[in-house]
Amino acid sequence: MKSKKMNKIFLLLISICSFAWSQDASKVLLKEVSDKLLAQENISLQFNYTLFNAEANINQETSGKVQLKGEKYRFEYLGIIQLNDTKNTYTIVPENEEVTIVSNENAGSEMNPAKILNFYNEGYRFQWDIAQNIGNRKIQYIKLVPIDSSSDIAYILLGIDNQKKEVYKVIETGKNGTQTTITIKKYETNTNLAPNLFSFEEKKYIDLGYYIIKE
Repeated sequence: MKSKKMNKIFLLLISICSFAWSQDASKVLLKEVSDKLLAQENISLQFNYTLFNAEANINQETSGKVQLKGEKYRFEYLGIIQLNDTKNTYTIVPENEEVTIVSNENAGSEMNPAKILNFYNEGYRFQWDIAQNIGNRKIQYIKLVPIDSSSDIAYILLGIDNQKKEVYKVIETGKNGTQTTITIKKYETNTNLAPNLFSFEEKKYIDLGYYIIKE
């Protein structure tokens, strides 16, 4: 259950790097964000994640971080670590002492950041939305509505720092009333990443007694 939740959060996070739409003022702003991100060697994000549903009396807040370099990534959330070295995706769950390894050839597109970069090119209508002043930052929101009427998503709001051309917030509202919000607390680019940050040492986990699942 946690790993499925991780993947959904990762999808929202990767939407930060998914801007190639074409529509009026939204097109200009989103392209500026996209161009800036694509020019970076690597990206590191720390975020807060909120899940809210008034009817179900759910209000949860957690935090995590993600680091990306090209198609490689390292995603840490709820004690779980997910790595991708461009060949495989490794989901490490210390609580269960297990690792699941999925070949990128067999993984769904939601597991591949390179494919997710093009995720919003199709399937959404988007429009200029409200602007907010948060401290000394002006956050401009762009609203995305799924073209597919059967989608579980009602709409997504992307809050963009107008000056820095960086995504500050991603808000997804479901048709069932559930709202998930990711707020970027720390945003860094071109940092010195450890050489083995995206590497998986299988022997290390075998020695620790972890159960290795290969799919």
